[in-house]
Amino acid sequence: MRKCVRPIWVLILGAAIFIFACVTINIYFPAEKVESVAGDIVNDIRGPGSGEEQKPQGKDKSSLLRKTMLALTPSPAWAQEATEVSNPTIRSLKGRMRSRYNQMKPYYQKGMLKEGNDGYVSLGSTSGLGLKEKRDLNAFVEAENRDRKTLYVEVAKALKVHPIDSAQIDKVAKIFAKEWQKSVR
Repeated sequence: MRKCVRPIWVLILGAAIFIFACVTINIYFPAEKVESVAGDIVNDIRGPGSGEEQKPQGKDKSSLLRKTMLALTPSPAWAQEATEVSNPTIRSLKGRMRSRYNQMKPYYQKGMLKEGNDGYVSLGSTSGLGLKEKRDLNAFVEAENRDRKTLYVEVAKALKVHPIDSAQIDKVAKIFAKEWQKSVR
């Protein structure tokens, strides 16, 4: 009887070792952090609510009350640490993109530039533009998309997204796409 028990225990032990050896490595993608960072960066480049109509700021009692309540509540400064992303490269990119956006804004308004779902700018209808204007617009698109790709890589590095490969960069770009699209509506 003892001879039958050993093979069963060996089989059970072998199965347990096999199960524990098949470890699945989950790669965590911080989508919520990327969304928060994307919103902050796009607002910094294009201004808060740049694609939405601004409401006139009247001095009514409710806004005064709201400001007073905000002043009296403690500030959650510790929460900013988790989603604040900045380094010299990102700051430089934001500066270039901010200045370029001011030049590109009229083209967005005319529908000649479009924000894609992939996080990059594309040309819309350029009818009515001369050759020089089309060339300048193409140069804007190329420079903007090059800077965006670099920005996405830098954000991924800052948020410690691993591995930093094209699939992860594409995920970051798609999250940014939603923010870029909101900013030009």
